[in-house]
Amino acid sequence: MSQSISWIDWAIIATYCVGLLGMAYWLARRQESREDYYVAGRNVGPWPVGLSIMATQCSTNSILGAPAFVAFAAGGGLLWLQYELAVPLAMVVLILFVMPLFRHLQLVSVYEYLERRFDLETRLTLSGLFLFVRAFATAVTVYSISLVIDLITGLGFTESVLLLGAFTVVYDVMGGIRGVIYSDVLQLLILAAMLLLVLIFLVDASGGFTEMWQSFDAGRKTTLDFSHHGFGDGETFAFWPMLLGGLFLYVSYYGCDQSQVQRQLSTRDIDATNNALLINGLLRFPLVLLYCLVGVGIAVYATKHPGFIAALPDSGSGPEYNLAVPLYMINVLPVGLVGLSLVALFAAAMSSLDSVLNSLSATTMEDFVRRFHKGSWSAHQELILSRVLTTLWGIITLVMAFFVDDIATTVLEAINKIGSLANGPILAVFALGFVARRVLGPHAIVGLLCGIVINGACWLFLPDISWLWWNVIGFVVTVVVAVGLAQLGRLAPVDAITSASSADLYEKAIRHHLREEASCNWYRRSLWLLLWFVGLFLFLLYING
Repeated sequence: MSQSISWIDWAIIATYCVGLLGMAYWLARRQESREDYYVAGRNVGPWPVGLSIMATQCSTNSILGAPAFVAFAAGGGLLWLQYELAVPLAMVVLILFVMPLFRHLQLVSVYEYLERRFDLETRLTLSGLFLFVRAFATAVTVYSISLVIDLITGLGFTESVLLLGAFTVVYDVMGGIRGVIYSDVLQLLILAAMLLLVLIFLVDASGGFTEMWQSFDAGRKTTLDFSHHGFGDGETFAFWPMLLGGLFLYVSYYGCDQSQVQRQLSTRDIDATNNALLINGLLRFPLVLLYCLVGVGIAVYATKHPGFIAALPDSGSGPEYNLAVPLYMINVLPVGLVGLSLVALFAAAMSSLDSVLNSLSATTMEDFVRRFHKGSWSAHQELILSRVLTTLWGIITLVMAFFVDDIATTVLEAINKIGSLANGPILAVFALGFVARRVLGPHAIVGLLCGIVINGACWLFLPDISWLWWNVIGFVVTVVVAVGLAQLGRLAPVDAITSASSADLYEKAIRHHLREEASCNWYRRSLWLLLWFVGLFLFLLYING
């Protein structure tokens, strides 16, 4: 697949990489402390943060995998779009019930809240879980994307890892979270522009949008599946698990995961934070729709050009459908645009990796290094140490990428399930801290472990239950176990006072930030997201016929 990549295309890729490094160096001059490095001095506007959040979600795996799911996957098609209905609902929950508290506490690590509410053990448990899962997932992501780069460019696996990973580490170390945010914005704009351009080429090759749509397999046009429930019928992508399971997953991911919350804490005030979430809630669906329509176009193109599928590399179990989009780009787009399209794929990969590396560094620094360091460092010393930690995590994940080859072919599908194993239980721990006065740290940790174990049992012994339901199951199990233990135990008076004061803090923070600090009425503005949800549902219902 590498024969069609000209020196002009390579020059475009090189120019883009050098430009990103230059931007990171320029931003690095403004950094004076670890807070500048991790939360950008808390003065970033809502648009860069909102677009950065969107960019992280649109990884290379999504850009390649979603069109392949729409075009070729058994049981696939446009069903993936119903998953996006959960996003605006999740943003409402975060805007009204989660982010006001985190903004009030001026956090750098979201897990610091757990020590304030519960105890140090709870903080370290959740922080350690984040470090393990994210480092492992990042290594697998580097491995999988490097394979794609190797297949597209012919560079070789080691060279592909260094091109993607090492370059991302360098600009991440220099630019900090501000570099992450602004590079993500640039990468998202390039990605959206190239996807739109590819869609235009596909529409033209099909004879117009109407012709392309009519030529698309009718069975794959289904956008809403009400005929299944996913709770034992073996249907993973039914409507209810994607809506309810997706709601719990997205609230947990955007509200309890350091890689996402850290950017939301980088904004100047609660209005900017909530506006960033509003932007994500409104604009994410059009972007997902764009790369799903690319999948529609690829399916029609493959039907009209039988040799297209035969040209895909063999994955061992059939054609590697995930490479359909880059194969089309290389074969159809003119010189120059091929380079831009490859930049778009690299950009999607980098936007997923850079934020994770910075958040791994932030969590390590805040929850372990600074938490247990006795004495004091200057602001400059903390900044240097923060960069060192980012470098170390970058090296660790790149090295790990060379040792996951034996399991990566199965983990690439399973990695999404791993997130669902823990998302519900993690969300439950935070929710218990918000509203359950009598629940203490040990109760929450036992509940967390029980929730993860039950989800693991569902994975091993109940495969007919959609993994999306695990987000709900894990949440419920964690809450029931933690509350049950709290009711059975007898709390000391000081514990009761501490727990009650923490719950009071939550109530005061919500009231203070949403009614006094905020210039907008966020209860009213959240209705926009609810109306957007209704509009999207009606849109999918219309497509569904």
